[in-house]
Amino acid sequence: MENSVLILLQLLLAHIITDFVLQPTKWVNHKRKHKGKSKFLYIHAFIAGFLTLLFLAKLEWWYIAVFVSITHFFIDFWKLQFKKDNLKMFVLDQMLHIFVILLAWIFLIAGFDRILPFISGLFTSEVFLALLIGYLIIIFPTGFLIGKATKRWQNEVQDDLKKNSLDAAGRYIGIFERILVLTFILTTNFSAIGFLIAAKSILRFSDKSETGARKQTEYVLIGTLMSFTITILIGFLVRHIIFQ
Repeated sequence: MENSVLILLQLLLAHIITDFVLQPTKWVNHKRKHKGKSKFLYIHAFIAGFLTLLFLAKLEWWYIAVFVSITHFFIDFWKLQFKKDNLKMFVLDQMLHIFVILLAWIFLIAGFDRILPFISGLFTSEVFLALLIGYLIIIFPTGFLIGKATKRWQNEVQDDLKKNSLDAAGRYIGIFERILVLTFILTTNFSAIGFLIAAKSILRFSDKSETGARKQTEYVLIGTLMSFTITILIGFLVRHIIFQ
């Protein structure tokens, strides 16, 4: 198991250094402009394979380095065909690279025959299912529930929120805060929840001098308290299932 983890870490390290340390902005801009004709696209792909072989430190695995290098080239070449280089493209690009790394890792540890039993084991595990359902509930249904519960006050603060808040910022803040709260509960870091509440209060309510600020503060506070309450209840329920 230690060797398996070590191999995965070596492959990931090679990728991280290739994509984020040894790829200057000059290279990125040149690749976007010249696409398949850019010399830096080929150099970048070569570095991916070279570092893979270097960190694996086994010459007999040279074919893994070649596999990583070739797939890295084609993934980056595919990405360059799109004019937009936004978050969606970045995530897709990295997911493809990670998928290749996982394929190489599973091959090296001869783990293909263990994939289906592993997946089957996850979905017959009470701990995994409890964790998965818990996080899904606080990310999706809880947000809809809070939105419905606070709808009666939305019209009163809608104009003020549009003027003074980023678009959909409150929804994403709520999702991340619930993920953090649930994680704190599951890891028994209850004091961190109080720190999170204090930090959010300072950031969200530090300047409330304009008209309608009191209503906005009360509206956000109601949503926050509902968010924390639901997440804490779900957190303790998940803990009960896991540690029973």
